[in-house]
Amino acid sequence: MHCVSTPGRQAHKNSCQSNAMKINIKKALRYFLLVILLAALFLAYRIHSRINPKPTIAESSTSIIGFNHIGLVVKDLESMLTFYQNATQYELIERMNVSQNEAADQLFGQTGVSFETAVLKGPNMLLELTQFDNSSDTMLRKMPPQGPGMTHTCYQSASAVPGYDKFKDAGVDMLSRGDTPIELGNYGVSYAYAYDPEGNMLELEQMSDFVIGLTIGKSWAKKHRLWMTQVAILSPDISKLIDFYEMVLGIAPYRVGRYGDNPAFAEVADLDSLAFHGAWFMLDGRGKKLELMQYEPPHATPNTLTTKTPLDPGYTYSLEVLDIQEEYKRLQEAGVRFISPPQQLGHFWIVYANDADGNVFSLRQALDPAFSLVNF
Repeated sequence: MHCVSTPGRQAHKNSCQSNAMKINIKKALRYFLLVILLAALFLAYRIHSRINPKPTIAESSTSIIGFNHIGLVVKDLESMLTFYQNATQYELIERMNVSQNEAADQLFGQTGVSFETAVLKGPNMLLELTQFDNSSDTMLRKMPPQGPGMTHTCYQSASAVPGYDKFKDAGVDMLSRGDTPIELGNYGVSYAYAYDPEGNMLELEQMSDFVIGLTIGKSWAKKHRLWMTQVAILSPDISKLIDFYEMVLGIAPYRVGRYGDNPAFAEVADLDSLAFHGAWFMLDGRGKKLELMQYEPPHATPNTLTTKTPLDPGYTYSLEVLDIQEEYKRLQEAGVRFISPPQQLGHFWIVYANDADGNVFSLRQALDPAFSLVNF
């Protein structure tokens, strides 16, 4: 619009200026809203790529399909089963005793193995508690957050119905400082570390509805209030362990880096001036990850590695495979230390192995669809 400025047209001039100002305000508002929209989209992309990144196990050339179960070798099965049922509300789908079983003796590499196990089914993974007959003399101790070894697994929930409260009500010994989960940054996720009654560490992670909508799915999270995610292993030589798991999984980690200069780390792990190197591999759905870390001085992960057995107290985990004989042969040829050839026990073909640090993991091929990842 073009306006001619003459004394006789001052009112018209003022009207033109007012209209021009309104147009400029509308343009500025549109630009402002566009900037806000782009910032929101960028934030959403960063959150999505952080929690649901690539590559995943789906890109692997192996027959591994993901984490099937977390195992805990416990001293008192009854009390630990009660604790985890109260905290998680997971369904007890199996409880069995095994003794005088040749396959079990082969599998665990010992004669006369005798144990009782209880299996809880979560929304996306199994939790398996096992008490061996010789466990009565086991000395319980709290796993230090700096390791070494498999220090914890993670239970994830919505911030609106936090797993933090469920585990606290069930009687965990909280390691993290304060009375609420701790945010590491402004991205809608909070964390806490705690100990179960036998000193096994666990992570409690709460996510905002916004983050859940981007990654997990609100309807799924509403139906399943508490689910399991990562396996965390602390190593004095993270580079060696990264190389090992790249070979096993057939994929590279989606993120590798050094992390420090964040006071919230100290709040979560109760260790001042905490810094660490980390690497993460993306496994199967609902955000399941393999997390490798190496703490730096003054809380350096100690080089006190030992080769563990499946009977030792604490954590193990399994990778479900579609062809256990194929994966056993591939990894054996690559130098992985196995306790035995694959054995058929219960609902699985199973074989136990040690990783490069001596931690215990297993390969499992499900014989019963009810115990397979494909039906979680």
